[in-house]
Amino acid sequence: MVRAWDDLRGGLPPIDGWAITEPLPDMDAIGKAYLEYAEISEPPFAMFEAKEAPDRALAEYRHRLNKARRKAVRDRMLELVARVDTLLPQALAHAERLTSGDRLQAEPAPEIDRSIAEIERLMGDTAARRGRWSDLHRHLHFGQAHDWDDIHELDWPSVKPDIEAAMFSDVEPLPVPDVDLGTAAGQRPTGSVSTVLRWTGLAADRFEQLLYDLLRALPGYQNVQLLMKTNAADRGRDISAERVLHDGAGSVRTERVIIQAKHWLSRSVPPEEISSAITRIKLWEPPVIRGFVVATSGHFTPDAVAWAEKHNEAGAVPLIDLWPAPRLGTLLSERPWLAAEYGLR
Repeated sequence: MVRAWDDLRGGLPPIDGWAITEPLPDMDAIGKAYLEYAEISEPPFAMFEAKEAPDRALAEYRHRLNKARRKAVRDRMLELVARVDTLLPQALAHAERLTSGDRLQAEPAPEIDRSIAEIERLMGDTAARRGRWSDLHRHLHFGQAHDWDDIHELDWPSVKPDIEAAMFSDVEPLPVPDVDLGTAAGQRPTGSVSTVLRWTGLAADRFEQLLYDLLRALPGYQNVQLLMKTNAADRGRDISAERVLHDGAGSVRTERVIIQAKHWLSRSVPPEEISSAITRIKLWEPPVIRGFVVATSGHFTPDAVAWAEKHNEAGAVPLIDLWPAPRLGTLLSERPWLAAEYGLR
């Protein structure tokens, strides 16, 4: 291996102009040097450095290689994600013209399939897959009109966070603005400090999808499902989930929860909206619904808050939980990737 060192390092291409150029140290010379250091009773620190130099050079090359590889993979994945984002609306438009039972086989369906397959190869086997990957594959396989609708509305938005997370390793910084913080502070920025989210740029269906992704990211929630189309006739039953409850004795139980989305920006949610949903909740069973969450991008009227508190104090089922915009802001501040993905910040 000593003789082959020069041949082997010649097969390592430079990375950003850096390459391993040093030959292996002469072991005979190192052995003689150890004897000389022993004669003068000095520790052979220089020899330790010489022996460890090849390992340090290989470790540096390995680090640079992994970094360059991740950059190449990240650039390609960004290109593929943009391609799928562009082609999906086109596929949806073609699929709407299909007759019942027909499968979309013409472009752009094959190109979307190839792009997603390449994305998964680039992600590798170790990347976390928390989104609807199995549903995505099933819908791509059947390729009927309703399948493409689910891909566009549910599957693809749910897997994109997994793709974005796979682009960076644990030791890489996420993209940050190209700004010098000292320069920015020296410009004496004015205005009030605010963490208000930009709800106005979010459509009603995207608000429901945001709640869906948020619930999947919250500890204690499982089996989260989108139940109805946006603006359904019953004006509710948007998301179903199971809430996992633990007690101090180690017991665990689950209860069914319905989350109703109210993307109301121009007015607050009144008590009538909550009470009318409660009267219809029996129609949504079985199984029994123990919790009812009303989440809004706006606010609740004081009467709505008082009505919900009175309902809960009476011990009525289901227990009502109100999530106004400030509470959603707090939950999203702990999960900034969701706020960024939905353009809220």
